[in-house]
Amino acid sequence: QVQLVESGGGLVQPGGSLRLSCAASGTFFSLNTMGWYRQAPGKQRELVAAITSGGSTNYADSVKGRFTASRDNAKNTVYLQMNNLKPEDTAVYYCNADLNVAGPISENYWGQGTQVTVSS
Repeated sequence: QVQLVESGGGLVQPGGSLRLSCAASGTFFSLNTMGWYRQAPGKQRELVAAITSGGSTNYADSVKGRFTASRDNAKNTVYLQMNNLKPEDTAVYYCNADLNVAGPISENYWGQGTQVTVSS
């Protein structure tokens, strides 16, 4: 019914940049807080950035100053601009969204993930 599709991942050298996109599609009437998580091999999934429907953002300390989350509500899309990438940023990045499908109760959805590899 609701799908989150990430794109923009790939291989980049240290110091490089990537922009991830996450588009929500399907049947829903409001798209609320969205977030980016990442999971590296052998590690727990961690929150990278979150952005509310109004555009307020929060970032993990490890990416603050380097990553910027934004959204285009008309396109139901959230972005993550990643600058000055480091090898430790290597992970599968997942989009997460809270949305209202058919009532006042928010539901949570995950995308399938997109691989980001930072290596020289």
